Amino acid sequence: MRLNIGSVLFILFIASACRKGENISTDQNAKLSISSTAILFDTIFTSAGSTTRRIKIVNPNHDAVKVSEIRLSGGNTSAFTININGAQTLLKNDLIVNGHDSINLFVKVSINPNTNNLPFLVEDSIILNTNGNKQVIQLLAYGQNAVFVNETSINTNTIWTKTLPYIINGSLTVKHGAALTIQPGTKIYFHKDAGLNIEGNLTVNGSLTEPVLFCSDRLEKVYSDEPGQWKGIFLKRTGYGLIKNAIIKNASVGITSDSLSVNSNPKLILSNSIIKNMQAAAYIGYHSELLAFNNVMYNCGNYLIYAVGGGNYNLKQNTFAGYNLNFPRKTASLSFSDYLSVNAYNKLQINLTNNIIWGSLTNELDIQKKTAASVQFNLWHNLIRSTNNTHNSNGNILNIDPYFNNQEMENFQLSANSSARNKGADLSADPYFTGYLDKDIIGNERISPSTLGSYEK
Repeated sequence: MRLNIGSVLFILFIASACRKGENISTDQNAKLSISSTAILFDTIFTSAGSTTRRIKIVNPNHDAVKVSEIRLSGGNTSAFTININGAQTLLKNDLIVNGHDSINLFVKVSINPNTNNLPFLVEDSIILNTNGNKQVIQLLAYGQNAVFVNETSINTNTIWTKTLPYIINGSLTVKHGAALTIQPGTKIYFHKDAGLNIEGNLTVNGSLTEPVLFCSDRLEKVYSDEPGQWKGIFLKRTGYGLIKNAIIKNASVGITSDSLSVNSNPKLILSNSIIKNMQAAAYIGYHSELLAFNNVMYNCGNYLIYAVGGGNYNLKQNTFAGYNLNFPRKTASLSFSDYLSVNAYNKLQINLTNNIIWGSLTNELDIQKKTAASVQFNLWHNLIRSTNNTHNSNGNILNIDPYFNNQEMENFQLSANSSARNKGADLSADPYFTGYLDKDIIGNERISPSTLGSYEK
């Protein structure tokens, strides 16, 4: 039997009408299905708000049900707010949910400041009543007071402590003539696209047990390893840095430096630190200077170190692990060049000693000479993954796996049979040995001949 268009439309109309007026069940067994009955918000900085969580509420029954109330238990005194199908409310009565249909419930939390320095717990619940059935969704959030720094400058000598975390919104600039000193255990969180510009002096005094943390202010688990959430640290022409025992993660570029030192002080000393999960690079230097000892760098989009336009680079006992969890990288982890542009090229000096330069590519070290500028490099006792066989001298080890314990789990300590063990040059006469190279990144004494990389054991 063939149906004409009019008949089809009539049948669809009848079906739709039946749907709209479908039977509402009063059966006490007709419960709703809730996607999550407990919502935990990770640490929320007071007065900064949070992400929104979605809860899907499904009626798995054939018939419709009437939800007599959906209620935020804490009412208008709650730190939480709820939104039901696009409408913000504290209470919704007599909401019909058709059979096999669903509603979306969104939850957000904003925590007011209080006098607590330590994290504190905020709780509430959402109550749903359907046919005499009470269902509860627990809401939990950890709150934390903080010092909020909004698009400003530091013009005098300033000390930051671990008492409260710091939240940077916009650009914070340490002006020329001023110094920012950061004490052990301090946590510095950056809002989206925020950054730290150094025109004066930056001293990061982390310790083995209390490193200084630089990362995004998005602390939910889904963002824990997400690159590109903030801009990074930028040493300007007049800026200098000493960074010791720090963790820098999840930025676009960990550290950028755009010039050489204009006095006897090194432009930047970086030691015993971890730089990871960068969208572009852990470090970028434009005709600049870096002294790096006992650091671990990994999981960066294009480079671990990108140094162009010449400069001075003294890198010892570092682990450069070119493993990329988030990026299809095609460039060598360490890339040096005398060239920046037609009008910007300079002398390049490189000293690489006792490092591990390894990764997923067949060439993880690239030293380029493109101009008439002098390029001088000394490579001593490094383990390198490289296609350049001329590096196979001066105690260097080429293309032998260092056998990290577990790079997928970010464990770059070495297995007992690693070929990097006891292959290091004696650095006891190095001017930076005491205080920088005499111990490894986790405090073990260096024993000559040392193990290559940042871990002695």
